[in-house]
Amino acid sequence: MSNNMKIEANTVASVHYTGTLPESGEVFDSSEGRDPLSFLVGHNQMIPGFEANLMGCGIGERKEFTLTADEAYGQRDDEAVMQIERANFAQLEQEAALEVGMQLVAQMPHGPAPFTITALTDDTVTADFNHALAGESLTFAVEVVDVREASAEELAHGHAHGPGGHHH
Repeated sequence: MSNNMKIEANTVASVHYTGTLPESGEVFDSSEGRDPLSFLVGHNQMIPGFEANLMGCGIGERKEFTLTADEAYGQRDDEAVMQIERANFAQLEQEAALEVGMQLVAQMPHGPAPFTITALTDDTVTADFNHALAGESLTFAVEVVDVREASAEELAHGHAHGPGGHHH
């Protein structure tokens, strides 16, 4: 059966992708050697510009595009950088030494919040809660490998199921 479906809201798109930083060409993420990434279109699973650039694409199409920070992970927010008392990390430090550049996850009232340690003193840990790619333009090379109708269950849950999608 030939599938002529195009990526649109409430379809499940499966793509292979490589994301690079346009200035350096450094690869920050890729599905190379893994299952394709599957996502439910139109349900805020992906950064806004990624989905927008793929609308109307069909299986086998390849596309390359560069997103501004606003279309990707947003601008850096200086208020998202916090000083935390180092004593709060005492239990963790029994298992591993804290280092600048280390990525950890804080349990916040609204859920888990990843952060990067950007500075350390004897008394404080400087935690940057900005997304690692905030403030960056991002280039994506994408190949569409499958497009299908989303199931009622996927629409109810707001994400794709099955290979490359969300598993319960």
